[in-house]
Amino acid sequence: MSIIGSSLKPFKAEAYKEGKFVTVTEADVAGKWAIFFFYPADFTFVCPTELEDLADNYAEFQKLGVEIYSVSTDTHFSHKAWHDSSPAIGKISYTMLGDPSGQITNNFGVMREGVGLADRGTFLVDPEGVIQFTEVTAEGIGRNATELLRKVKAAQYVAAHPGEVCPAKWEEGEKTLAPSLDLVGKI
Repeated sequence: MSIIGSSLKPFKAEAYKEGKFVTVTEADVAGKWAIFFFYPADFTFVCPTELEDLADNYAEFQKLGVEIYSVSTDTHFSHKAWHDSSPAIGKISYTMLGDPSGQITNNFGVMREGVGLADRGTFLVDPEGVIQFTEVTAEGIGRNATELLRKVKAAQYVAAHPGEVCPAKWEEGEKTLAPSLDLVGKI
């Protein structure tokens, strides 16, 4: 069953954000665009490169009204220790959700069965709490924040312009398509 078009499930988690421990629930996400960015574990190899890339681009996501929630099955305590000890992770000002129970990871369907770690999953949730985008990669394949920004812009464009769709490699300001009978077979 596809998770696209499904609603964000209820959750409650402790998180580390900007030097503080905070509690986050699905109610905190309501009414905003949000990215849930799952990764296997703190203190690893590919994960800090991805999280640093998001940190370096966080201001651009914020300009689009998008909040980022990184999620692993580590605790919020582990997130703080990692933040305090890693120059790459020390750049992060977005919310780092701890999910030791696996509730959120299971809600999104990215828990590695029998392992207790999340796959590399990226999910875009719209302000109504509906999942609009998902991407899951194998452990050794890192993600790209710039490409994620492009996809967020496309999702926001489509949401604001019913009846239009964004073609492959669409960039903000480029032509879109208006699906119709007249367009069938002409692309």
